[in-house]
Amino acid sequence: MHNTYVYIAIMFAVTYAIRVLPLTLFRKPITNRFFQSFLYYVPYVTLAVMTFPAIVHATQSPISGVAALLVGIVAAWFGIPMFQVALLCCGTVFGLEILIKLVFST
Repeated sequence: MHNTYVYIAIMFAVTYAIRVLPLTLFRKPITNRFFQSFLYYVPYVTLAVMTFPAIVHATQSPISGVAALLVGIVAAWFGIPMFQVALLCCGTVFGLEILIKLVFST
């Protein structure tokens, strides 16, 4: 039980340091273009790293997850609204899961 409090204290310290250190270390505006672009893309990369494996492994077959991911990327590329993209992806997974069960249920 004592270790739980130590773990919580360490998580608190790390989270607090991540949020406070940039405020204390960087007082002037960042003018380096490379560093600005790096900081600009960090949230997108973090979201992608957390989301893509979940998309592929959330289904019974990774094939349907990858297919839904590709359908979603293409639909979003063509400017289809987000709700309709989600419906297309869900329909793709549903259809492929049924097709895979029919083909491989021998």
